[in-house]
Amino acid sequence: MDDLLGLLRIRVKRGVNLAVRDINSSDPYVVVKMGKQRLKTRVVNKDVNPEWNEDLTLSVTDPSLTVLLTVYDYDVFSKDDKMGDAEFEIKPYIEALRMQLDGLPSGTIVTTVQPCRRNCLAEESKVTWVDGKLVQDLVLRLRHVECGEVEAQLQWIDLPGSKGL
Repeated sequence: MDDLLGLLRIRVKRGVNLAVRDINSSDPYVVVKMGKQRLKTRVVNKDVNPEWNEDLTLSVTDPSLTVLLTVYDYDVFSKDDKMGDAEFEIKPYIEALRMQLDGLPSGTIVTTVQPCRRNCLAEESKVTWVDGKLVQDLVLRLRHVECGEVEAQLQWIDLPGSKGL
């Protein structure tokens, strides 16, 4: 617990144009992994454009770790089918958090992360100061699959007694 910097809340918002893995649709859910931590959303039945709007909270001890987000199709009688994955770094977000930004007007863009070969961003990702908090919106293009994107948002939670940033 001595190494805990704080908590990273990942809001898994929605999937867009996900792959069909059943007859005409899929029953998708998302698994988020960072280090040894693993969390998952609920299953959305028969929907290739699901709305999860679920918050998954990870403990952060090492800001250099990446987050792996994997989409699966839930199957009752067989192994769940993989529907792609995406990986992203939290380092740019953590660096923005360390800037001491109190007093900025809401809506101020603090930094941007460009799509590149090292990340799975489908478009530019903005780290924005909103109502006294720093958030990062992500649109992630899924790899190892024919189509699909997942929209997510990062938010930081300071924990009393944690090491902090």
